[in-house]
Amino acid sequence: MLMPKRVKYRKTHRGRMKGNAKGGTYLAFGKYGLQAMEPAWINSNQIEASRVTLARFIKKGGKVWVRIFPDKPVTKKPAETRMGKGKGDPQFWVAVVKPGRVMFEMEGIPEADAKKALQLAANKLPIHTKILVRADI
Repeated sequence: MLMPKRVKYRKTHRGRMKGNAKGGTYLAFGKYGLQAMEPAWINSNQIEASRVTLARFIKKGGKVWVRIFPDKPVTKKPAETRMGKGKGDPQFWVAVVKPGRVMFEMEGIPEADAKKALQLAANKLPIHTKILVRADI
């Protein structure tokens, strides 16, 4: 499971997911990619499930890059706890993904196989995505 080794602050504010992604919106490493079309918190289990799906599909044929990292802690209070008494303890980690962000990239396999693999990975994520193909000039 992905999570930071250390963080400056244990608990963070929830924040907002307004607007489009500022960076990571193009294919930087691979030939094929999976781009987010809507904002969401993607937790570390979902990232790992998608990564495993891609790795299993391509076997030893290609290479996969994961372009998102869960660096935001999400806190929860225990069940049946009264209001007050401070913020809950961190339960899991999420990556804040905005529209336009490229989450996964891959190369080294045929286009049809890459699209199939990325579609299987997209099924593990809670958002709508788009498959990108690099247009080599």
